[in-house]
Amino acid sequence: MKRLKIAVLGAGAWGTALAQAFADTHEAVLWGRDAAHIDATRHAAENTRYLPGVALHPQLALTADLPAAALGADLHLVVTPLAGLRDTLRLLNDIQPDTPVIWACKGLEAGSGKLPHEIVADELGATPCGVLTGPSFAAEVARGLPAAITLAASDVEFARHWVHALHRPRLRLYANADVVGCEIGGALKNVMAIAAGVSDGMGFGLNARAALITRGLAEIARLATAMGGHAETLMGLAGMGDLILTCTGDLSRNRRVGLALAAGNTLSDILRDLGHVAEGVSTAHEAVRLARRHGVEMPICEAVDALLHGGLAARDAVERLLARDPKRE
Repeated sequence: MKRLKIAVLGAGAWGTALAQAFADTHEAVLWGRDAAHIDATRHAAENTRYLPGVALHPQLALTADLPAAALGADLHLVVTPLAGLRDTLRLLNDIQPDTPVIWACKGLEAGSGKLPHEIVADELGATPCGVLTGPSFAAEVARGLPAAITLAASDVEFARHWVHALHRPRLRLYANADVVGCEIGGALKNVMAIAAGVSDGMGFGLNARAALITRGLAEIARLATAMGGHAETLMGLAGMGDLILTCTGDLSRNRRVGLALAAGNTLSDILRDLGHVAEGVSTAHEAVRLARRHGVEMPICEAVDALLHGGLAARDAVERLLARDPKRE
């Protein structure tokens, strides 16, 4: 396999984990905008802020100089929070345009409600591109534990090429052509994980969690298909797989937000203490707006949005869902 230069842009937990995974077979360069954080990470040979306890691959290069990371790269892999995607793309387009781009951001853009691929189209036009998504906690991938994820692109040959180039024995990649379905699955599973965390935190039990996951998947599929995605995508890694992991795993940031809300903590305190971005918080409001625009019923998303942004108490949010009229599944 040809050795490629992969610029991984975003030195959070997931960016570090992906750079770590690809450093064995490629020239991986991890870029972060915080020079002090990059220097500390290089000195410790460990990302103590986001991935404590994981020794970095000795061949992994780190830099806070974006041109140094991006120039000469065969692939720009953007792993910033979604809020940073647009600005990062603009910088990359100035430094080295027309370079293939893959993003690993999940969510809906605040204000516009746009999916990541729509942001990429705004900024890069027809540049070859795709999305990397699926059930994958950064801490496990960084330690080399097995995971399987999806690389989706409207250009099937692009997806197949990069699946082959990036596939690792313990990080298995699968090609998909349904970008919309994969992105909706990746965005809304975070909202459902907040709901699951609230339910767990209030002691409603495993039956209630299973019901939330199942009905949450139905909501996600309804919106995805209304926007042109495929229902079968939501039965795979980018849908059901990611949803189950995020709603049940103790490493899930969004589930932890729900647990803390159930305990009576304020959202501002929760986000301050979390130390990471929980994309479900901003996505919930945009998901409700998007659902209304497409005429799709999404009661779980509405309850989470009201809990996060509308002053609804955690118990009242759950009671609102339980009080819904019976209907056919």
